[in-house]
Formats: sequence, structure tokens, C-alpha cells
Amino acid sequence: MHFADRLHLQSGASLRDYSLKYETYGTLNADRSNAVLVCHALNASHHVAGVYEGQHRSEGWWDNMIGPGKPLDTNHFFVIGVNNLGSCFGSTGPMHVNPDTGRIYGADFPVVTVEDWVNAQARLLDVLGIETLAAVMGGSLGGMQALSWTLQYPNRVHHAVVVASAPNLTAENIAFNEVARRAIVTDPDFHEGHFYAHGTVPKRGLRIARMIGHITYLSDDVMNEKFGRQLIAATQQAAAPSQVSAGHEAPGAQAYLYSTLEAEFQIESYLRYQGDKFAEYFDANTYLLITRALDYFDPARAFGGDLSRALARATCKFLLVSFTTDWRFAPKRSREIVKALLDNRRDVSYAEIDAPHGHDAFLLDDARYMGVVRSYFNSISSEVAA
Repeated sequence: MHFADRLHLQSGASLRDYSLKYETYGTLNADRSNAVLVCHALNASHHVAGVYEGQHRSEGWWDNMIGPGKPLDTNHFFVIGVNNLGSCFGSTGPMHVNPDTGRIYGADFPVVTVEDWVNAQARLLDVLGIETLAAVMGGSLGGMQALSWTLQYPNRVHHAVVVASAPNLTAENIAFNEVARRAIVTDPDFHEGHFYAHGTVPKRGLRIARMIGHITYLSDDVMNEKFGRQLIAATQQAAAPSQVSAGHEAPGAQAYLYSTLEAEFQIESYLRYQGDKFAEYFDANTYLLITRALDYFDPARAFGGDLSRALARATCKFLLVSFTTDWRFAPKRSREIVKALLDNRRDVSYAEIDAPHGHDAFLLDDARYMGVVRSYFNSISSEVAA
């Protein structure tokens, strides 16, 4: 969907002649009361469910959650996924041409915030003729957007489902984001963000950024269970053991490579694979923009850090879900939101799921987690017209 009018951003800048890529699932009912907006996290997009067939087969990033008969059942709800401004999956971003200059934005694309994204999403809903949402839902950064919807447009939201999220980032989280950003901007192929004009891609920086991020998405238990201290290609090494000194083989079935350059452990190989894959499809400037939006989100800042006062504007009902081994968005951060809402006597349901998967748990098929979400949306479906 194209928008000609300017969207004024929190930074003081603005965007005009921009487009938002979106995807819908299910059928909007007669009184337009069954719409659910699903907000995406850092490296996801509008493609939240279903499968793109063909050469580049792609499954929606929350396909286990959304669809006919699934927890967010598209037999009952009209689901909307929107790709955020600044992303690299179709909506206007750094790779597009700035209509004011005729040149590709690159590093000149304006800083965007969670609040800016919500305002852009609201404009799209206006054009679709959807005045109110049965629910807004998101995990991680998507959960921040869902929370922000309840504060920016309290009269347009009946329910908010906030999963594995937080009211703001801790200093540790901001630090991880900054290290990842530095990996990108110090890549010689970055060219101060105008690498498109140079025909390069800062893949080395993107690889490292993704490796750093991926470590924070997994729990220690999962990494130990999946990889432990296992070496790569144990059988191959056993067949042709490396020499650790002249005339001597390494002890045991697995021979150490003793290399400072090559991946020796399976966890190293896994992280390198994830980094290589990410660098092939994600945009470096988009990574910088989205991690900054994460850093900036803090609705309590305008209220002297008082989250209860900040959330007093919210009027809808809430479901919050957290996971015990998620150390990036720990359960205590969700409990902060729960407490602030209860301070305002809001209707809140909270589930803390004992799951081993770390932050990635919000994307996985934990039966208890899926059951909680299914039950909540079943209760909402009784409120909307057929």
C-alpha cells in the first residue's frame, strides 16, 4: 500500500511517498470487528503465516501460531501482518529511493521508532477501513509494538497479547546491540552506509552481528543439549586424525584441529552457518535502524521512569507470556508490565512458561504456551460477530 502524505517521525524528520508491504489471512467480518494485527520482531516481516511455494519456498515465521484451527484461528479472525518502515522485505527502507533527493536513502534513511511504526500501521488500518482491533499481538520487539498500540491508540484496541517482551531494554541488551552495530559499521565494505553505490555488502559485519544476536536468543541449556562440546566431523577426524606433534596422534577417537582460524566445535560451525545465511538476505542499514528502535523504546521515560503512570493510558485487556530461560527478555521484565497494569486495575492474564529454549521459545511449539494463546483467542472469538 502506497502513502503519498508525509509521516512525521519522532526524530523530527518525515517520510513521504512510502509504501508498506502487508499480508492478510482469513476473512474480515461484516462489522469489521475480528481484525488482529500481528507485529514482527527484528529480522521478520509481513509474512507471518502460510507458505510461499516455488524456487524460494518460505514458511511464515509464526505459521505454527496462525492459521485455520491454530491458536490464532483464521477461521474466526482476520489477521494482518505488516512489514515495518526501514525493513528490507518490501516496505520503504534504506534500499529505496528518497523522493526528495532522487538518490537511494542508504544511511540517510531517518531513524524510526516503535511509536513511528505503530503510527504507520494505524494509517494502513485506516485505509483498510478497520477502526478497532480485536487484538494486537507480537513477540519480542513485536510485543513492544503491541504494548505501544495500547498507549498510542487505546480506543482502537480491545486486547493486547505481549509475548517474551519488555517495557524497555536493559543496559546489557543495549550493549549487545551496540557490539553488533559496531561489527557492521567497521566492516570496510560498509562505506558509511552507502555501500549500495559501491556495489558491496558488509557481509562480514552482518555475519558477526547475527552470531552475537543468535547467542542471546538461545539458552545455555539448549546450546549444551544441542551442541555441548562436540567437535565437527568426529568420524572423519577419527578416520584421519590430526597430528598434534611430529609422529604423535591426538588421544581418543576425536582429534583436535588446534586451529585459531577454522571452526572446531559444532557450536562454532552452527553460529557461522547462521551468520552466513543472514548476511545473504538482510540489509545492514536495516539492522542498525531496527536495533536502535529496540534501544529507544521506553514508554516510562516521559513519566520519570514510572511504568505504572505510563500504562495508565491503556484500557484494553492483556495477555502476557514469558519463558523461564529467556535471559534476553527475562520473565521479571514481563512481571514489571503486569504489576504496572494491575496498579491501574487493568484486566491482565499472565503465563510464565517453564521452557528450555531461551528467547526463541516464543516461536516454538510448546504445548502449554500454545494452549494459553489458543484459550485466550477462543475467549476473544466469543466477543466478535461471526
